[in-house]
Amino acid sequence: MKLSVIIVNYNVKHYVAQCLLSVECAVKGIDAEVFVVDNHSKDGSCAYLREHFPWINLIESNHNLGFARGNNIAIHQSVGEYVLLLNPDTIVAEDVLRQAIEFMDSHENAGGVGVMMHNADGTLAPESRRALPSPMVAFAKMCGNKSRYYMSHLPWDSPQKIEIISGAFCMMRRSALDKIGLLDEDFFMYGEDIDISYRLLKEDYDNWYLPLPIVHYKGESTQKTSFRYVHVFYNAMLIFFGKHYSGMSWLISVPVKIAIYMQALLVLLKMLPKMLIRHLGFNIKRRGVTPYYIYVGSKDMQRKCVEISRKKALDYCCCDDIETYEFKKNVSNIVVFDADTYSYDDIIKTMTRLAKHNVQLGTYTDSLSSIITQREVFTLQE
Repeated sequence: MKLSVIIVNYNVKHYVAQCLLSVECAVKGIDAEVFVVDNHSKDGSCAYLREHFPWINLIESNHNLGFARGNNIAIHQSVGEYVLLLNPDTIVAEDVLRQAIEFMDSHENAGGVGVMMHNADGTLAPESRRALPSPMVAFAKMCGNKSRYYMSHLPWDSPQKIEIISGAFCMMRRSALDKIGLLDEDFFMYGEDIDISYRLLKEDYDNWYLPLPIVHYKGESTQKTSFRYVHVFYNAMLIFFGKHYSGMSWLISVPVKIAIYMQALLVLLKMLPKMLIRHLGFNIKRRGVTPYYIYVGSKDMQRKCVEISRKKALDYCCCDDIETYEFKKNVSNIVVFDADTYSYDDIIKTMTRLAKHNVQLGTYTDSLSSIITQREVFTLQE
């Protein structure tokens, strides 16, 4: 077996389904197996996945294991020469997995590789390349200087050695995992990718960035406006710092810990007004972000999307040439591509050409009968 793909799902059945459709295309011609670990989802994910994707290895947990432990369970059951940890809120272009494997095959010292991640608006995600968050780098980032942390000096269009591989797409050599161990389960969510990347480096493996395109919707399985998110995220930073830098002088360690606590406090303070408003039952109306759906694909796809739009009272139009389309101002233009007509590679590349702050990616596939965007999902059956 050449490749084991592992996805941990928690309450995002439509996003993991979209991810699996892209993975199904990407593993063609590769001796591969696909695992989905469901962390006790309450949205009917397991039944949905069994119905639509009977070919996957579905592992159902009776409680939320967290990201690290969920991945480790599947890694133990998998047999691939390479192990790919993949977020459920990603879309993978058709040739990405093959090219990543070919790179690993030709670079025997590569412990792991990450790829070129795009946001839902087509822009490049800076976390595609990251530096080790040493105390000084982490302190600079928390003070607003992010260029070193995101390795901004590196070109985007060629393979580059990096230090930290994003857990959203992290392909690793199994023999390297046998040597360094699996994900550290002290990290419930966040930080485990930094930890395992660092352990690869400490064993003299190379970590690489490859200019292979995927989309990462970011955080669709987490609620980033909750106290729990802040606690888990910044606690992961403290765990990593305590694990790898506990022997440093207090002159360095104390300021870094204070900076972590202060950053967490600032995030909470920013979140507090909106959380209080929601708690009191008020709706927050955001001005200037009305969604406008643009359907790009076959006539049959457009007809079905129009049917959904009328049921949901969505503003929409059908478009045969998105490259010449004039986007509306003061709205969120959501370009919904027919994924049965266009390849995922073409969809991602088109979005990179369209990249604007008010243009977002959406997809429709007949097998799921769903319009899937970064923030909302509409299905024909509902």
